[in-house]
Amino acid sequence: MSNFTVSARKYRPGTFDTVIGQNHVTQTLKNAIKKGHIGHSFLFCGPRGVGKTTCARILAKALNCENLTEDGEPCGICNACVSFQNHQSFNIYELDAASNNSVDDIRSLNEQVRFAPQNGKYKIYIIDEVHMLSTAAFNAFLKTLEEPPSYAIFILATTEKHKILPTILSRCQVFDFHRIGIKEAILHLKDICRQEGIEADEEGLYIIARKADGALRDALSIFDKVASFSGDKITYQDVIDNLNVLDYEYYFKIIDYALEKGLAESLLLFDEILVKGFDSHNFLNGLSEHLRNLLICKDPSTIKLLELSEGTQNLYLNQSKKTSMSFLLSALNLLNNFDIQFKASKNQRLHVELALMKLCYIPDVLTFAEGDESSEKKKPEPKPVAKVPTHSGGNAIEITEPPKTVSIKPVVKVEPVIDEVDTPVIPVQVNNPVISAPEISTATTKQVLQPEVATGFSFNLKKIKENVLQAQKAAAEIMVEAEVFEIVDPEKFSNAWKEYLDYIFKKKLVALHTGLKNSAPTFENEKVVVYVNSLIIRNMLVEQKQDMVDFMGRQFNIKPFILEVTVSQQAEMESPKYFSDSEKLKHLMEKNPALGDMVRRFDLRVDW
Repeated sequence: MSNFTVSARKYRPGTFDTVIGQNHVTQTLKNAIKKGHIGHSFLFCGPRGVGKTTCARILAKALNCENLTEDGEPCGICNACVSFQNHQSFNIYELDAASNNSVDDIRSLNEQVRFAPQNGKYKIYIIDEVHMLSTAAFNAFLKTLEEPPSYAIFILATTEKHKILPTILSRCQVFDFHRIGIKEAILHLKDICRQEGIEADEEGLYIIARKADGALRDALSIFDKVASFSGDKITYQDVIDNLNVLDYEYYFKIIDYALEKGLAESLLLFDEILVKGFDSHNFLNGLSEHLRNLLICKDPSTIKLLELSEGTQNLYLNQSKKTSMSFLLSALNLLNNFDIQFKASKNQRLHVELALMKLCYIPDVLTFAEGDESSEKKKPEPKPVAKVPTHSGGNAIEITEPPKTVSIKPVVKVEPVIDEVDTPVIPVQVNNPVISAPEISTATTKQVLQPEVATGFSFNLKKIKENVLQAQKAAAEIMVEAEVFEIVDPEKFSNAWKEYLDYIFKKKLVALHTGLKNSAPTFENEKVVVYVNSLIIRNMLVEQKQDMVDFMGRQFNIKPFILEVTVSQQAEMESPKYFSDSEKLKHLMEKNPALGDMVRRFDLRVDW
């Protein structure tokens, strides 16, 4: 049986220049060695398989090398270098902190540090996976790490920097290692193929580099596995078959079917994918990545983000020309939502199939939306029409303004609005008899609804809400003041008013009763005027006006009358009063936005 050595060990870098993808670390270490600025402790951090331990060994070999090169590289031929390469050096110690993580192990290390090296300048300790040390071991190591002997150097390596105590970090020179880029990994794999005499397809090497996820050691392990499977020629098909990777071709077909609304073809292709043993969740993620690549191809400046071969890039460019930006963004959003909900799904196959169904109907949705936009542009602008009710249960008066482009701005008018000129009479039904009420004149309406020429398009929800509230208030005032009835006897009405207060209290209109019990009606210009303390009470009384007319006509034979409800100026200046629980909650939510967020988030309701 031959002595086979895995590629990760066989092609392990022996000098700083041969380290892949860590130039910012190797150049710093080389300059420090050339200038003699050697720290007593180093900490190498980074993901797995990116060269932390390798750089630690090269640094240890260079520090004791007898014939350093001008660039600060170890010579590799002196006694110190040869003994280290043969694992016979007495000056370089490697300690695995994962299995030697107790306080006793660190105490033993502290004892060894006291002895000077037998030959060479430095005694070097490489502690791998240092984050596995216990807290007590770290504390025992602090003093030695802070003030070691002049000949002692510590090189710590870890994949989890956040687990290292801050007191340890502050005593070390920290070097952060980066993930290996796909292009750099492919170049290294090509170099190994050349040395091993293996013919490799660049597409296959890309799959290996992408599968390694930035870890060169993983890429070399996968390479050995595929090389054993394929022999002297590594093809793209061999790689995807051996690594159980879904071919790009499936993703291209799915998008083509979606653009052509081929629902049946998409479902059959997904079934084929499942039959081959691929995971449906991985397929969903792969399809999302495929859409992301298509989106990148939309802009020539971002094509460099596609770390693919030239042939595959051309495939993405061709398909991206067929797809619109709206389709890609909608599809990405759709697949992202399905990915989030995947684990919670009981039937995961149906879950992915539903995603494919919706994906196939995105073009129809976009076409429908575009059709709506075009029809809106062609549609003539309607004439603004304001409908003002003349009475509860009565017909509405339509007020049409013919200007070209106007924005209706309601203005509240507090004074009575009754046109004195002869106007058409419309019937208003009040308490069985039919009583005539004059229609609101156009001049009066123009005071309430003042059209102004729009100077530009703006979409301000707050302003729209204010306009609606003002329009409602103006309409309510018109409804109250537009009815002309007979003159009321003040004494008779005052007695009826007291009975009406008892009547609304029995009807459990507590808030209205409380707001009116201190408001005595007055009689001005042949009409009844009621002054209230808040706009809320005023609106409640306006809503109950017809019931008031019916009650007083039924109990006291009082015929319909003119009622004006006004909020007193003193009350307007005072802070508003809140009677019901919902009003109090609304007020508190306005004062405290956090309370409003909590009420909306948990869908809270007032408990009556």
